[in-house]
Amino acid sequence: MDRRAKLEYSFGKLLNSVRILSAKCFGMEENMKATGIVRRIDDLGRIVIPKEIRRTLRIREADPLEIFTDREGEIILKKYSPIGEMGTFAKQYAESMAQVSGHVAMISDRDQFIAVAGGMKNMLGKSISRELEEKIDHRESVVAAKGDRNFIEVGNDLEDVHHEAISPIICEGDVIGSVVLLETDHKSKMGEVEQKLIQSAAGFLGRQMEQ
Repeated sequence: MDRRAKLEYSFGKLLNSVRILSAKCFGMEENMKATGIVRRIDDLGRIVIPKEIRRTLRIREADPLEIFTDREGEIILKKYSPIGEMGTFAKQYAESMAQVSGHVAMISDRDQFIAVAGGMKNMLGKSISRELEEKIDHRESVVAAKGDRNFIEVGNDLEDVHHEAISPIICEGDVIGSVVLLETDHKSKMGEVEQKLIQSAAGFLGRQMEQ
């Protein structure tokens, strides 16, 4: 290989390295959103997360946050979902509930649906509604038909739901999520059987988290 060929080869490798590095950098930038907010750490090592960010990301008082660091010196805070750690188990449990009840079965943490079975798979990973968030925060169970005063929309784009049953999941005294049964057939009804099923499921999941 003559000198010109060597230079072209080396230049080609350099360009390829730049492309890879750029892809990594821009990929990281796409996943991160600058807020323009700067906060100082106080003498106890604490830092305040702005109210606007807490409201947008649904970070509540006493919510647990995971702390990650990387080799570039970045510190990343991530909302911690205790029941989210049970992803595979929650999926299997939701599938069992759907088979037993004949209804759509959903399990959520305090922010999103982590398991969906029996239909409505598009809701997996979607945010729960503010109404559902309030219900589980107040530890309220619901068995209702569309049109009832206590009927709520548990998530967006669920206009065809006619019946619902909801129970909060409580672990060591804290609300960590909910169990939901939904039915789109207006002729079907939910009652005491569904109420006992979701309460038993919520109690079981709560106990599993305590172990």
